[in-house]
Amino acid sequence: MPSPRFPHGSPLNLDRRTLLLGLAAGSAAPAALAACSAPSSNSTAANSAPPSTLAATPTAPVTLNILDVAGNLQLTKGMIEAFKSANPHIVGNVTYSTGTAPQLASKIQAQQQAGNVQIGLVLTGTDGLAAGIQNNLYVNLKPYYAQYFPNLDGSYQTPAAAMSKLAQDQGIEVVWYPSGPLLEYNPTKLTAPPATVDDLMTWAKANPGKFQYAQPANSGPGRTFLMGLPYLLGDTDPKDPVNGWTKTWAYLKELGQHAASYPTGTKVTMQNLASGSVSLIASTTGWYINPRALGTVPASMKVAKLNGFHWVTDAQYGVIPKGVSDDVLIANLQLLRWMLKPDQQAQAYDQGYFYPGPAVKGVTLSMAPAASQQAIAQYGDPDFDAWMTQYPMETSLPAPDQVKAFDIWNKQIGAAK
Repeated sequence: MPSPRFPHGSPLNLDRRTLLLGLAAGSAAPAALAACSAPSSNSTAANSAPPSTLAATPTAPVTLNILDVAGNLQLTKGMIEAFKSANPHIVGNVTYSTGTAPQLASKIQAQQQAGNVQIGLVLTGTDGLAAGIQNNLYVNLKPYYAQYFPNLDGSYQTPAAAMSKLAQDQGIEVVWYPSGPLLEYNPTKLTAPPATVDDLMTWAKANPGKFQYAQPANSGPGRTFLMGLPYLLGDTDPKDPVNGWTKTWAYLKELGQHAASYPTGTKVTMQNLASGSVSLIASTTGWYINPRALGTVPASMKVAKLNGFHWVTDAQYGVIPKGVSDDVLIANLQLLRWMLKPDQQAQAYDQGYFYPGPAVKGVTLSMAPAASQQAIAQYGDPDFDAWMTQYPMETSLPAPDQVKAFDIWNKQIGAAK
């Protein structure tokens, strides 16, 4: 029998598309509470040594309760709904809820400690991925690669394959993009954007409170800006935030004296850019295209990079909390395999939210829905594709180092505001 359903019982945050559309309309969008299912008592995923082979299908269609802490559903909800329609013998129902990456670990831990894991699948960026790995919250998926993902690394684009390794076999990468760090600016306020890190500091000093980035632990552009600075500044070890970022931490402390406050999410920086309260913000390819396509940021905004630029790539993953039932584990693995099919990956182009978006090889814009092609043609920047071939691509920090970097930023930079 399918697992019983009952209310999740916790307040939810709005997804990114709803927030951006809400900003465009000048009103807040309502959040909806999703029903969740209790796991069965037959839980292989909670064991330390799961078998390498599972049944092909669940004993009965399951309800998948999906928590998104990365805005990922904007890219993948269509894939999930298509899977549900094509596989009613695997998934009977899907519920969706949203949250934030900093809240993720404590939410999952509480359910695991109660022996009642309601969250079946989490869609997360590297922030939530790192926190869960640090706390040993996710199922080790390596035993199931042969059955479900026999050529996982080989199917990914080269930079996406590098990002896949950050999951440490505790998640499946579902989308990828080169990210940033980029600068987005209002050309009516700033005719010539900063070309170097020194230019950025000089401009911030001359225009106090007009440059802004969001808290890195909950912002893709904020996180990319943080991890991109060691390359721009020539720090001794861009992969070691504790011992190798002397120039970066000094730069951020000085910049913080002149920058605007650090909001808890990127959407606030976009709102402030649109309203004119700030003139220059940290951005990425997707954050530059998508809010302009949705009309929440004026289409007239421009994008730039700094000299010495290295891409710091980003990705989003599907992770499965320990403690789910065997049936939910099987359904999740089947779903994640489906999401890596090229025809499904083409949906990841969306309206430029995670541009380009697909993680696997051989997925071109011509395969994307017509609406995606039109949005990217109108609101994208042709320099992005050129820059992707011209400049080095670096992976985000591994989970332990990312957690350390956030902690140092919170104590030394964020707390100073």
